[in-house]
Amino acid sequence: MVTFSRREIYKLKKKIEMAGNHLCSVVYGSLPPETRTKQATMFNDEASDLNVLVASDAIGMGLNLNISRIIFSTLKKFDGICTRELTVPEIKQIAGRAGRYGSKFPVGEVTCLDAEDLPLLHSSLKSPSPIIERAGLFPTFDLLSVYSRLHGTDFLHPILERFLDKAKLSPDYFIADCEDMLKVAAIVDELPLALHDKYVFCQSPVDVRDDISTQGLTQFAENYAKKGTVRLKEIFTPGTLRVPTTHNQLQELESVHKVLELYVWLSYRFDDSFPDRELAASQKSICSMLIEEYLERSGWQQQGQRRVLRTPRKLRREYDALQLPAQLI
Repeated sequence: MVTFSRREIYKLKKKIEMAGNHLCSVVYGSLPPETRTKQATMFNDEASDLNVLVASDAIGMGLNLNISRIIFSTLKKFDGICTRELTVPEIKQIAGRAGRYGSKFPVGEVTCLDAEDLPLLHSSLKSPSPIIERAGLFPTFDLLSVYSRLHGTDFLHPILERFLDKAKLSPDYFIADCEDMLKVAAIVDELPLALHDKYVFCQSPVDVRDDISTQGLTQFAENYAKKGTVRLKEIFTPGTLRVPTTHNQLQELESVHKVLELYVWLSYRFDDSFPDRELAASQKSICSMLIEEYLERSGWQQQGQRRVLRTPRKLRREYDALQLPAQLI
């Protein structure tokens, strides 16, 4: 089952499981990558009870799945600006997950929940895939450094804006979307950082649409500019993570995972300045396990019993093993 919002994914999961015949895995973009992979693995496992996957278009990227049939709950999605119909490439990319060469289901089926969507689905599947005629390019630090010297400024946001406005390319190329980079540049330009450091922060895997993730980046950048060393405990307290009990708590835990992932990423770019890499990595793993436990607990249970793939006791042992080194640091 494919839908395009986190809330709709959980509504569909609950509706399917309450019917009493199926259990569902879930996959969507803001789930930690480790959790997405494990959810996909459980769905693929023939011995598992999880025989339905409720997912966003994230299933079209980087997951090996044995899918016999794709059902679109809708052919519209919110793209950050407006709600629009899926494009032909988007429909074909998702539909192509059903029935793949070398999988358990070499031939797949595709349909829609709403009969009114079928004409668009049929026409899209019959349409030829658009030919990719141009490649996207992203401004490198060397190019922006030249612009900086030419215009006598270390403020990254105006340099990037000017570059995007003035850059001329051959018809075979285009400038990639730099909106997220511009948003981060506006944050780091407020700090006394070297141009290269600002560029590195702009390259980081921060989710600028997530307030907690953005706050994490801002705090990391401020502490780096002020002290030169960023300790994880200045923004996060180890040992405070708990299994979420509501969707809002789940969303918050997903955001905390993004902040921890950001710290680990920065620790590889500013090695000595982000010294708590192991602590961040262990807490990130705990986030993933707690999210998995929430997903397991949220499943329908037939007559109070359900066969599970990992017991709470095993999960607790893994949790304790990860907490131990964190508490010693």
